[in-house]
Amino acid sequence: MDNPNEVNQRPADNSKEWKLIEKVVMNLQGEQRKARRWGIFFKLLTAAYLLAILALFRMPSGMESAPSKASEHVAIIEVNGVIAAEQDASADNIIGALRDAFDAENALGVILRINSPGGSPVQSGYVYDEIKRLKEVRPDFPVYAVIMDLGASGAYYIAAAADEIYADKASLVGSIGVVGSGFGFVDLMEKVGVERRQYTSGEHKGFLDPFLPENKDEKEFWQSVLSVTHKQFIAQVKAGRGDRLKETPDMFSGLIWSGEQALEMGLIDGLGSSSQIAREKLNVEGLVNYTRKPNPWEEVMGRFGTSFGHGVASFFAQQTMVLR
Repeated sequence: MDNPNEVNQRPADNSKEWKLIEKVVMNLQGEQRKARRWGIFFKLLTAAYLLAILALFRMPSGMESAPSKASEHVAIIEVNGVIAAEQDASADNIIGALRDAFDAENALGVILRINSPGGSPVQSGYVYDEIKRLKEVRPDFPVYAVIMDLGASGAYYIAAAADEIYADKASLVGSIGVVGSGFGFVDLMEKVGVERRQYTSGEHKGFLDPFLPENKDEKEFWQSVLSVTHKQFIAQVKAGRGDRLKETPDMFSGLIWSGEQALEMGLIDGLGSSSQIAREKLNVEGLVNYTRKPNPWEEVMGRFGTSFGHGVASFFAQQTMVLR
């Protein structure tokens, strides 16, 4: 005969088993839902980038595929952003575009469309020298610079190599100077109790270290380096602009002027836009953009990597918020 205690315990045991089974089934359903979400996420992501790639290759680039076979036109080369290696406005990109323009049979001239705060004096110097060299090879091929919002420092360095410079009356032009800046953290380190340990071979090897006290002799040396670079900059501007400059005490001080002021000082030759210069100087309406652009596939893949990272991070953030 069954023990009454055992009989009473069986329904409770069965209830626990069913609850456990129900919990396992619910967990499996939850995992399946998560798997479906991941599948939908990656499918949508793949579809979006396929559409983006198709749109990119179907979209007009703004530059004719074969500029040398185009009708008569003016070559446009954009100098946008900081002038530095590995940037859009690097010397390699600008010089490559300049050579393409000078080699194009139907190009009547080139306009450097500038919107830049400047950058590396080395990169700017490369472009300046190449413009002068190309002008010797094809002296009848005019080079104009048109400053848009900003043509400062290294950007003006490049513009000075052009035959003529134009800007808008409200453009910012100039900043003919050189800067070398940094920080000093010596007092802060003393306050927080941090000791700087640096090992060098060479008495002045670490002279720009922001964690070391400023040395008077090294400061004078660094100032001499900046002064030499400044003199080189001034010499190239004077060589490019010649007697058109109406030199003032402040002209090479690093100050910046409006287009109207720059015109009075001889830093530019007139006020006008790219299309206006093309019409009035070269008697042509056609503008062809020769600016070197990243390979479309490389650009898409680079953006894909960045966007993919953002997408995954966003997905997990959403999951975390839901779980909380």
